[in-house]
Amino acid sequence: MTSRERIDAALNFKEADRVAIDDSLWQTTIVRWHQEGLPDGVGPREHFDFEMAGVGADISMRLPTETIDETDEYIITRNAYGAIERNFKHQESTPEKISFLITSRELWEEYKPHLEWSTDRIDWAEARRIQREARQKGKWFEFGAAFGYDLIQGIVGSERLLVAMATEPEWVEDMFMTHARLVVAAAEEMIGAGIEFDGGFVYDDMGYRNTSLFSPAMFMRYEYPAHKLVYDFFHSQGLKVILHSCGCVKDLIPGLVKAGLDCLEPLEVKAGMDLIDLKKRHGAWLAFMGGIDVRAMAHPDPRVIEEEISTKIPVAMKGGGYIYHSDHSVPDNVSFQQYCRVIDLVHKYGSY
Repeated sequence: MTSRERIDAALNFKEADRVAIDDSLWQTTIVRWHQEGLPDGVGPREHFDFEMAGVGADISMRLPTETIDETDEYIITRNAYGAIERNFKHQESTPEKISFLITSRELWEEYKPHLEWSTDRIDWAEARRIQREARQKGKWFEFGAAFGYDLIQGIVGSERLLVAMATEPEWVEDMFMTHARLVVAAAEEMIGAGIEFDGGFVYDDMGYRNTSLFSPAMFMRYEYPAHKLVYDFFHSQGLKVILHSCGCVKDLIPGLVKAGLDCLEPLEVKAGMDLIDLKKRHGAWLAFMGGIDVRAMAHPDPRVIEEEISTKIPVAMKGGGYIYHSDHSVPDNVSFQQYCRVIDLVHKYGSY
């Protein structure tokens, strides 16, 4: 089977020849692996034959970016939303937000015109190149985009957004729906121009350790309309949707399913996402991707990762509905040899 056929089978709750395999890695992990045996000039996606490829569009405000300061340890930049952030050079982490341009509804209204749709938000040549390569290799080809809470908190700040969700509902609704409509406009434009996607892969981190960042009621008020808009569009094109949402989002699953979600990723174990329990509770109507603990990958005893994979994947894959992925992204304390073993074990225990 091709990767495209394998992933389509999983998303339609059908058993294929084996579970599909895809993953995300820290850049520092890739650097380490090149020192430990990953061939020069070859990335992990090619070496391990990961099965997805994708493109998106620029849905930012497209404000001027600049480097403000740089040292041996970090670089401080102004991003396309006007926020100032610090990126550390020698460690993989979410950028540290220093300040934000959009700090009020008035400023949002002033800069909102920068989010109007235009076709030059798409790199057409690159999109067609990646699609062509994906088709040649039989990969599952996705449209990727972020929207919702996680994107907006990066524009206005987490604390400011959470307070606004309680005190300025109309502003929050407008921010969420503006970006959701922009995502739909981008996907619709590309599909209309002949780009053939196999599905959508969208991003909206909504969880923290052991709980979501806001209540299910808040999800239904603010997130649900945006998610439903995006999912409905893809479904109108006959396409499934995978959502990446880090942290513990199990209390939000009923709302996500109601909105039309097809598959949830990455199922972060240390945050309380239990793949086997999720399969038992929701596996009849929701597919899953991920849930393999990266801490087990890094454990010096190889029996630990084998137990992790041998006890989870056979349960998750039964009846289809499962795609392999780490439970977040593979950190740089996992050696190249350890990860080779992970993939070997996925093939061993993930074959039908």
